Amino acid sequence: MVLQNIWLRFILVALATWRVTHLIASEDGPADVVVRVRERLGESFLGRLMDCFYCLSLWVAAPAALAVTHTPWDWPLIWLSLSGTACLLERCGSRAASMQMIEYGEHQNELLRQKTETD
Repeated sequence: MVLQNIWLRFILVALATWRVTHLIASEDGPADVVVRVRERLGESFLGRLMDCFYCLSLWVAAPAALAVTHTPWDWPLIWLSLSGTACLLERCGSRAASMQMIEYGEHQNELLRQKTETD
């Protein structure tokens, strides 16, 4: 029973890590709060951190790992595992969104020259 609780807790914390990281890195947030914070931080360290999902996931996962660990020796492994899981979820979600855009014809290949009226 204890093992199941640990796995359930890890899954929930991993999903929460992805959600918070995605909110900060890729969304405007409720009432545009996140986008306003991002604008204020500008090109500072924190501002640049908010633009990189993979970097940000390390920072979000660090305190989140405390919700799963039982000993201090577990923390580094859980921390990196949570960040890695969030990154995998982000990649899977990005790939699925790209495939959906291609399926519905919303994706244009930027490498192809667009035909103009003068051609």
